Amino acid sequence: AKTKLTLIIIIMLFKHKQCQSQAIVIYTGWERHALVGSDIRLSCSFFSWRWTSEDVTFSWTYRPDGSRDSISIFHYTGGVPYVDNKGPFRDRLEFVGNPGRRDGSILLKNLDFSDNGTFTCDAKNPPDIVGRPSSVRLLVFEKVPIQAGVITGAIIGVVLGLLVLIVAIYYLMRFLVARRVFNLSVRSVPGLCPAALCQPGLCQGLGLTPEPIPGTETCVAKQA
Repeated sequence: AKTKLTLIIIIMLFKHKQCQSQAIVIYTGWERHALVGSDIRLSCSFFSWRWTSEDVTFSWTYRPDGSRDSISIFHYTGGVPYVDNKGPFRDRLEFVGNPGRRDGSILLKNLDFSDNGTFTCDAKNPPDIVGRPSSVRLLVFEKVPIQAGVITGAIIGVVLGLLVLIVAIYYLMRFLVARRVFNLSVRSVPGLCPAALCQPGLCQGLGLTPEPIPGTETCVAKQA
């Protein structure tokens, strides 16, 4: 009985610990590009086995390029968004997420070159509070560069187009050569024409009368 009671206690403690906290997985983009003076949405969402808690929280930090230190720029807790009133985005950051749908996205406005850097999102869905924050890098350009994938796709398209053109020219040349050889062969053998010419009316334009040769595919063309 003592062993059974000990086993029950262990199972209850295990279940209690399991119910207390589970891992939470946070998602952001990998890298975003934007133009100077434009706005951009930085998405942040999470996966949790729990229902979305009323105490869900989102936190965003920012680390400028060339800096080792991160600064807090946004925090959502208790149903209220808080924007840092002293940081570089104090007048240019807007919360556009939907915590009920596990969305903690923010909108950055009027971007400048100085906004280049890494933005990190952290989320908690009590009791699920254990998870690794996710980061997205922002690159601001005067003109958005053409991505390598677009260039590669264009090169592949050009190469395929050239191959199709070469094959078409090849078969066209074969057709023209075959037709030329056929015409020369007909002219070089007096009195012979293909069996097709033996059909009524096909030799009339040549002033010939076709007489089929039995057992062959040719005919003797005689003057009409």
